Amino acid sequence: MLTIRNLCKTYPNGVRALTDVSLDIPNGMFGLLGPNGAGKSTLMRTIATLQEPDSGTIRLGELDVLADKMTTRSLLGYLPQEFGVYPKVSAEAMLDHFAVLKGITHRGERRELVAALLRQVNLYDARKRKLGGFSGGMRQRFGVAQALIGNPKLIIVDEPTAGLDPEERQRFLNLLAEIGERVVVILSTHIVEDVSELCPRMAIIAEGRVRLSGEPRETIRALEGRVWRRIIDKGALHEYQERFTVLSTRLSGGATLIHVLADSLPEAGFERIAPDLEDVYFGQLHQAATARAA
Repeated sequence: MLTIRNLCKTYPNGVRALTDVSLDIPNGMFGLLGPNGAGKSTLMRTIATLQEPDSGTIRLGELDVLADKMTTRSLLGYLPQEFGVYPKVSAEAMLDHFAVLKGITHRGERRELVAALLRQVNLYDARKRKLGGFSGGMRQRFGVAQALIGNPKLIIVDEPTAGLDPEERQRFLNLLAEIGERVVVILSTHIVEDVSELCPRMAIIAEGRVRLSGEPRETIRALEGRVWRRIIDKGALHEYQERFTVLSTRLSGGATLIHVLADSLPEAGFERIAPDLEDVYFGQLHQAATARAA
């Protein structure tokens, strides 16, 4: 169990990235959902001991993460949104190098570990290829392999599927699901579908605050009977946004499809629909924006 309490962080330029963030994250896949700039990456870097918070505590079981950074790092696998590799080095050689950095000095042990990890992420056949020739999905799977060195108890992946094609994305998500059966895996993303498909527990963060946490199904159930949709002319969108709580908009056959949150029929022409996690997500973002404007 990862326990986060009252975490706060304000950068020197005055940007308040985290405000009183508290979360309980059990073993398994945990989705941290929020838009770009919500504070997700700041939270991930803080958990990974790459930066200090202004206040608050983080514990992994009995371990004080912020007080004992070296032990935390030995138990951590981290796949940041952007990670560098040497493009002219093979996957096998690079992974061997990472294993040395993790303290695995026996050559035979490293050889077995590297081979096992490359098989696990389905890159064994490409082990001799230079990393510069890897596709985006292959690079992400290589990133997971390096994050798994040392049998970590906590794995953090930050925006892992951004830019992946559908096939690579699904392969990557399946890999994360397998890993998440044994350890704490935090999936930080702005892609609602990733969380709805993978994570039995989740939190939504916006403007540095936790807006909602719990089981996706329960958060969706709270909106049952309150989500309505209608196709409108694109030019009428602003009017509807002024009159109703518009959760989302999308183009549909040249017109605009809107989802509206209301306790009863907003007006003639709307139809009630079953909510999904995207409605929950946009509802929380709307509340955050409303609170900011107040």
